Parts: sequence; C-alpha cells; structure tokens
Amino acid sequence: MDSALNDVRAIVRPLTDGKFWMKLLGVMMIISGGLQVLSIIGILWAWVPIWLGVLLFQSASAAAEASATGDVAAATRATDKLRLFFMIQGILMLIALVVVGLMFLLGGFAMLAGLSGMGSAY
Repeated sequence: MDSALNDVRAIVRPLTDGKFWMKLLGVMMIISGGLQVLSIIGILWAWVPIWLGVLLFQSASAAAEASATGDVAAATRATDKLRLFFMIQGILMLIALVVVGLMFLLGGFAMLAGLSGMGSAY
C-alpha cells in the first residue's frame, strides 16, 4: 500500500509542483471571462475562459488531494481535467487558425479583385 501511495505521489508531483501557477492562471482566466461578460459581444464567448479557468483550478485541487492522500481516483481526475483543458485549447486554436486563413484568403481575393479593376480604369 505504501508503494502505491508513493507511486501516485511521484506521478502527480509535477502537477503538485505547478499547482500555484495552475490556480493563478485559472483565476486569471475566470477574471478575463468575467470582464468579457461586461461587453455586449463578449457575452457570446465569455463562458469559454471561465470554463477553462475552472478546469485548471479543479485539476490543481485534485492533484493536491492525490498527492496528500495517494488517491488514484483524484490523480485520474486531475489529469483528466488537464486533458480536457488542453483539448479545448487545441480546438480553439484550430478554429482561430482556420478563421485567420479564411481572412487571408478572402483578403487576397479582394486585393486581386481591386487590382484587376484598377487596370480596366485606364
């Protein structure tokens, strides 16, 4: 049993060591989402940083619990919350890259259309 407790503590140690930074980032993301709620358009997506902040905070708390008690379920919960955080961040990054790519593409087409119109004016 002591070996299992030490194993859980060893596995969760990197998360426990970064617990302060995870909680700090979580609080900052929650505050950011709260400030976005104050704008009219920010209400549409303000829930995303709040959700991400809560996930980070829950992951840090579960990691601390797993380290203190050696509970495998708490360690699993900590890593699962972190997995969900990074999955959501990855999806958001893909969406942002697609939107930026579309803007560049549409902007390039608009520029070519404008250039072709300039040639016919003479």
